[in-house]
Amino acid sequence: MSGPAFEEHELGFSWLADAGEVMQRASHALRLGDERRLWIVDPVDVPGLDERIGELAGSDPVAGVLQLLDRHNRDCALLAERLGSELHRIPFGGIAGSGLEPVKVVDNRFWKEVAIHSPADRALIVPEAVGTAPYFRAGSEPVGVHPMLRLTPPRRLAAFEPEHLLTGHGTGMHGDGTAAALRDALDASRRRIPEAVVSVIKRR
Repeated sequence: MSGPAFEEHELGFSWLADAGEVMQRASHALRLGDERRLWIVDPVDVPGLDERIGELAGSDPVAGVLQLLDRHNRDCALLAERLGSELHRIPFGGIAGSGLEPVKVVDNRFWKEVAIHSPADRALIVPEAVGTAPYFRAGSEPVGVHPMLRLTPPRRLAAFEPEHLLTGHGTGMHGDGTAAALRDALDASRRRIPEAVVSVIKRR
C-alpha cells in the first residue's frame, strides 16, 4: 500500500484511498450549489481526513454524506456519524433544498447507482458507470465506461456539459475538454471493447 493521495480543486478536494491500488477508489469533499454547502461523497476513511474536512468546512456544518452506489458502503455511515451529518443513501429522489439534481444511472436488483449533477457548478459526480482509473479506460481515452456497461453505456449522462467530472474511481477531470471527453467515452463505448480488453491485459 502506498497511502492516500489528495487532490485539491475548485470545488474542494478529492482523495484516492490508496494511490497504488488498481481500482483507485476515489472520494470527494465538495462545496456545491448556490449556497456552497459541503457534501462528502462515497468516502473511504484515511488518516488526516477529519482535519482536511475541518479546514474546508470552516465554521459551516457538513451538509451530508452521499452514498451514490449500493455497493459503495465504504465508510459512509462511519463518516456521517463522526461528522454528525445525515447519510443519504442512493438518493434517487434527490435531496430537498440542496440544489443538486439526481440522475438515475442504473436501477436493477444487482446494481443501483445515482449520479449527482450540480448545475450551479457545472459538476457531475458519477460513482461507478464511468471512471478515469486505468481499469475503465480503453487505450488513450481519459475517461471510460465501466467494463460491465460498455455494451449498454449510460447515455443519459451525455445530456450534461460538465466542467468538473468526479468519479468513484480515478482522479477528477476539470476544464473545457471534460464534457467532450465524457461524450466521446459514451459514444465509442461499444466499438472500443476490443481495445479495452487489450488495455486490461497490458495493465496486469
